[in-house]
Amino acid sequence: MKKSHIITLCFLCLSNFMIGQKRSITIEEIYGDAFRTEGLDALRSMKNGKQYTILNFDRTNRTTSIDTYDYTSQEKIGTIVSSANLEALPYFTSYEFNGDESKILLATEVESVFRRSTLGIFYVYDVASKGLTKISDTKIQEPTLSPNGKEVAYVANNNLYIFDLAANKTRQITTDGIKNKIINGVTDWVYEEEFAFVKAFAWNADGTKIAFLRFDETKVPEFSMDVYGKGLYPDQEVFKYPKAGETNALVSLHMLDVKSGDISKVDLGTPYYIPRIKWMNNPGYLSVQTLNRHQNNLKLHAVDAKDNSVSLMLEEKDNAYVDVTDNLTFLADDSFIWTSERDGWNHIYLYDQEGKLMNQITKGDWEVTQYYGYDQNKDKVYYQSTENGSINRGVYSVGSNGKNKRTLAAEKGTNMADFSSDFTYFINTYSSAVIPNTYTLHKSVTGKKVKDIRDNSRLLERLKNYELSPKEFSTISVNGNDLNMYMIKPADFDPAKKYPLFMYQYSGPGSQNVANKWMNGNDYWHQKLVSEGYVVACVDGRGTGFKGRDFKKVTQKELGKYEVQDQIAAAEKLSQLSYIDENRTGIWGWSYGGFMSTNCILKGNDVFEAAIAVAPVTSWRFYDTIYTERYMQTPQENPSGYDENSPLHYAERLKGNYLLVHGSGDDNVHNQNTMRMAEALIQANKQFDWAIYPDKNHGIYGGNTRIHLYNKMTDFLNENLRDRPTIEEREKPMVKSNNIKG
Repeated sequence: MKKSHIITLCFLCLSNFMIGQKRSITIEEIYGDAFRTEGLDALRSMKNGKQYTILNFDRTNRTTSIDTYDYTSQEKIGTIVSSANLEALPYFTSYEFNGDESKILLATEVESVFRRSTLGIFYVYDVASKGLTKISDTKIQEPTLSPNGKEVAYVANNNLYIFDLAANKTRQITTDGIKNKIINGVTDWVYEEEFAFVKAFAWNADGTKIAFLRFDETKVPEFSMDVYGKGLYPDQEVFKYPKAGETNALVSLHMLDVKSGDISKVDLGTPYYIPRIKWMNNPGYLSVQTLNRHQNNLKLHAVDAKDNSVSLMLEEKDNAYVDVTDNLTFLADDSFIWTSERDGWNHIYLYDQEGKLMNQITKGDWEVTQYYGYDQNKDKVYYQSTENGSINRGVYSVGSNGKNKRTLAAEKGTNMADFSSDFTYFINTYSSAVIPNTYTLHKSVTGKKVKDIRDNSRLLERLKNYELSPKEFSTISVNGNDLNMYMIKPADFDPAKKYPLFMYQYSGPGSQNVANKWMNGNDYWHQKLVSEGYVVACVDGRGTGFKGRDFKKVTQKELGKYEVQDQIAAAEKLSQLSYIDENRTGIWGWSYGGFMSTNCILKGNDVFEAAIAVAPVTSWRFYDTIYTERYMQTPQENPSGYDENSPLHYAERLKGNYLLVHGSGDDNVHNQNTMRMAEALIQANKQFDWAIYPDKNHGIYGGNTRIHLYNKMTDFLNENLRDRPTIEEREKPMVKSNNIKG
């Protein structure tokens, strides 16, 4: 057993005998769910706006039910369906109503494919008759009830199908779907990961048409991973993955006439990406968003479903890129709400049916961070924003004319709203750096609190037994910018002492780590480190989000340049503090953060003595087209941007201690990144530590995996940072021994 482990055990044993002694958090507790935050079960508002439903699990009887609750009383008022009454379905794990809530889609035996995609067995439950109908004996993807609840469209084996409930018959709509070649109705890997959607088909309002996307992956390069499992020979996972500069799938839009089964192709010209399709309220018109390869020119089209004619409604251009969102909302007359950064900040705009700008609804030097919806009856737009400071979030309403704005929930911290379907109520989820999630019911018109629903007082009571230190929020001025920062100091902090500095960051475009909200797993680990004598700091540098378009997009074509400069400069400035030992500075991050920490210890080799990189990108040439080219264009167009910011080209600069970690089953940031980094360090004759977690994906979890990983990182830091001699110890003159043997 290592000395540090013995000391920790002795401390824990001693704490049992010392009244009032605070405990140090352990990694086993963090990833054993000892500090789990109580949540509110995912609720879905009923159409009447007065009740909502929750999926409840009876662990004793191993059954599930969809139960109805009243917003005002928060009391359960009934059960719509329980698996206890369904002989063919012992349990289900998710549900979805059709438009009039007469039918419910129930899912069971669900398994993950990639980050968002799943396969499962699905049933349709008829609320009135209590009848249950199985859609398919094999696992399917993305089943969706028609608006009238009579049919279900779904995807199986890359083809689109329609199941008729009354006839209990299935029609195969497309026949050309083949794995790793043609996909109908669901997205390919890169669309799923970077445009954040899987279902690539949609019913119109009267159920007469289905619009769907078709992906031709034939020319997309394949990526393969060995899956070690437990067998004698590894399996191999092979899938299409377009790396930066390589060929993407050819994507086309098609229109199905449900009654006849006829399919027609919609001519959109030559769009490179089709990241969104959405029907208008008028069932005869479909909206389609298209993007060029550089993603700096987004067009919103209207498609007339009668003849597939296409007209341009709106166009967004940007010198860097245009974000794709789900904020497009069609009002009753098909005028629409849209969000844009066109004035330098993300705001809400109103357009008429033809795409003519009517007015800018929100404006100011702050960002709309969430668009919640529009109440047609009260002419109110509901949204979340940074009006209360970029590290905080508040909930607000405003008229579509931009007037009569009202603050609904904006206490310093993070407020998130879940509105009832008719916008009568919203449930506010609030947290801050010192208050775990609390849930309260509010009136949407005034924001007035109706009642408390749930809090995490029991967690706070439990945490009183542990040594915790607050996050101290501030800004730090480096490279001409005031950057958001927090610092955590030991509970027994002594300004006369020298502490090792350990920095944490992610730094990717539009991200935010310095936020006034409750702790996650990494925060608890940082608390453990602080209790063991570290000062932990986090700085959101240039390129991160919620401080305006220009601040976010300054890193365009140079990912890893300005962000690295800011972390190095921040570390240098913090090292000037009297209580920081400038010779004991470390940094860590995951994914983009691992890319950053690797660059920092190489380019800032006189600043950082230790770095940890988990699942890092080490060259943007290895990452996917959509994400990478959005910020970097292609390697062919921007070779210097790719290579001058890649740590692979600076391996010889390593002077400090470096820990490199990856999961061998990472389908997102491939283990190739770490293998190439390892090879570069080996050829530069630089020693480093590393760990590969077999078959683990980008999240590196499962069983004891997280416990093992965070213990490894802790031991690495204690050996190479905390227990490294201090300045005073290094400067202390050597005392010669009198015991000289001669």
